[in-house]
Amino acid sequence: MDNTEILYQIKEVKESQQKIETLLLSSKPALNLNELSEYTGFSKSFLYKQLMGYKIPGAYKPTGKQWFFDRKEIDQWLLSNKLEATV
Repeated sequence: MDNTEILYQIKEVKESQQKIETLLLSSKPALNLNELSEYTGFSKSFLYKQLMGYKIPGAYKPTGKQWFFDRKEIDQWLLSNKLEATV
């Protein structure tokens, strides 16, 4: 087995790991800001701006430090404002 094959297999393992992590995130009821960024694909800076503008539903700060987000409310938020196709 040469180095190219090994690198290709490592890449495949990393991609599989990312898919597993995404599936695990989708089953968590609450996400922190880092997890929310991974889950939605939005940058943390974009999410923080939306958060400061009170545009993200399901945001909680129980200890006064770290933000947590209700995944179900995030899913609803992501699916809001559906664009209707015009023919």
